Amino acid sequence: MYKDILVHIPTERPMRPAIEGSVSLAAKLNAHLDAVAVGYVATSTAYVMEGGAAVAAVFELERERAEAALAVFKSEAANAGISYTCHALGAIPADAAGSLGEMARLHDLSVVLQPDPAQGSFDNDMPSEILFRAGGPVLFLPYTFRGAFKAKRIGICWDGSRVAARAMRDAAPFLARAEEIVIITVNETDDVSSEASASGLARHLGRRGLSTRTVSLTATRADIQPIILSLAADESLDLLVMGGYGHSRLQERFLGGVTRAMLEAMTVPTLMSH
Repeated sequence: MYKDILVHIPTERPMRPAIEGSVSLAAKLNAHLDAVAVGYVATSTAYVMEGGAAVAAVFELERERAEAALAVFKSEAANAGISYTCHALGAIPADAAGSLGEMARLHDLSVVLQPDPAQGSFDNDMPSEILFRAGGPVLFLPYTFRGAFKAKRIGICWDGSRVAARAMRDAAPFLARAEEIVIITVNETDDVSSEASASGLARHLGRRGLSTRTVSLTATRADIQPIILSLAADESLDLLVMGGYGHSRLQERFLGGVTRAMLEAMTVPTLMSH
């Protein structure tokens, strides 16, 4: 069960989706919610400025900007009557990524906002950094998300891989409460061994008392993400569960193709594990 949840509250982008989604989820699960916001100090600014007091003043100013973002969160969390704690940071992006990743490791679930490729923002980098550093599940909320989070209808994107299996296990608290679970496969006959097939996953979940059905799709690699989102819309899915492929962006590596495409054009909340 998710009883200790972390949420990253953006300071450079709209924060309402992250606040509304995380607060409603914590209220539904009776979970504690830790909110963290970062005021970012550009690395060049920190190195160019002279004098310790001047540098400290810049970091404090950014921390106060993070506090302002958290004030909105505090109001919503208090109104919902949930248990919560706030953490305001003033930091250069690389240090912020390290701090948020370390915080995420001691939480059952992290909630972040989908990056927006149309905006240049340090807040765009933090969600994927948390995914690759946390060692646990990360719930991505679309930046178009509004209202209360729900997970009655869940789609599991299954390719038999280690990261898909990790995501499926990490989603267990959501799966146990779901009204319908759809196992989604793409090109399964080409890519998945019989030992890790969708039918095997269905049997495994059945032993947990969970009823599933499988939808098998065929697509070129470039069309995998669009066809999954199309199915999610057709099935009115509330949540997708999938593995998060790739490596840290701030470490100058690259996200896997399907993961990158999903983060760029997400239309439904998606739980990822790496």
